[in-house]
Amino acid sequence: MIRIKNKQYNIVGGFLGWFWFALIVIPIYYIVVTSLRDQSEIYSQNPLSLPKHFTFAAYGRVFANDFLLYIGNTLFVTIVTVALILLVTVMAAYAITRRADAGARAIYKVIITGLAIPMQATIIPVYYLIIQMGLYDTLWAIILPSVGFAIPITVMILCNFLRDIPQSLFEAMEVDGATEWKIMWRLAIPMIKPAIITVSIYDALQVWNGFLFPLILTQSSSNRVITLSLWAFQGQFTVDIPGILAAVVVSVIPILTAYIIGRKQMVAGLTAGFSK
Repeated sequence: MIRIKNKQYNIVGGFLGWFWFALIVIPIYYIVVTSLRDQSEIYSQNPLSLPKHFTFAAYGRVFANDFLLYIGNTLFVTIVTVALILLVTVMAAYAITRRADAGARAIYKVIITGLAIPMQATIIPVYYLIIQMGLYDTLWAIILPSVGFAIPITVMILCNFLRDIPQSLFEAMEVDGATEWKIMWRLAIPMIKPAIITVSIYDALQVWNGFLFPLILTQSSSNRVITLSLWAFQGQFTVDIPGILAAVVVSVIPILTAYIIGRKQMVAGLTAGFSK
């Protein structure tokens, strides 16, 4: 006779799971649905109900307000910033992990100290430096500070991955006569590829959604990025809510595409590299 064990259901866990799911999905649903409404329906209908008349007029207004220029500026800032971050941090992390001496440890501690410095607390000296360098109201005024503030967390993640590479692999390549450059490019970088993709997506997301540096360090509309472009839909007495939310939907698509492409490597990067 087969005995069926009584199943124990985690009612509290299930409720909390569905609550968290609703907390995430409902705002996304509201943004998409509202972007398809007419402005006159915003206050006359239930905000969570489907529109009586679906319209893409808000998306038309978005692209009529130089939104493609803002996307281009944001893409340029994001790509160049991430490229510079990786160029600096990969070499820095490799040098720190390969040199097991007091000097390397001191440099690592100095870099990690940057994690304790809030971005908002440095905006005045950053503004002064950008003015002195003649970069105010340029896209480079956003790129350079973004690179600086992304270095500490990126170096920390890459160092933890590099420390997980067996030392015997480095020694084997050294015996074969490989230089440090060849070891870094042919051994270290391929083995920390999940970490590189992880920090690339993380840093790109931070730059893409950045607001403080574009707000303080740029002024003209030709150098405006996505986070500042939402102001174009706010008038003196009214706010184009469907236009703002349509701009939000469009602005999410590029970074969401990057996440979908690199999601497997990103998950691997988030679950590895901290075993030691």
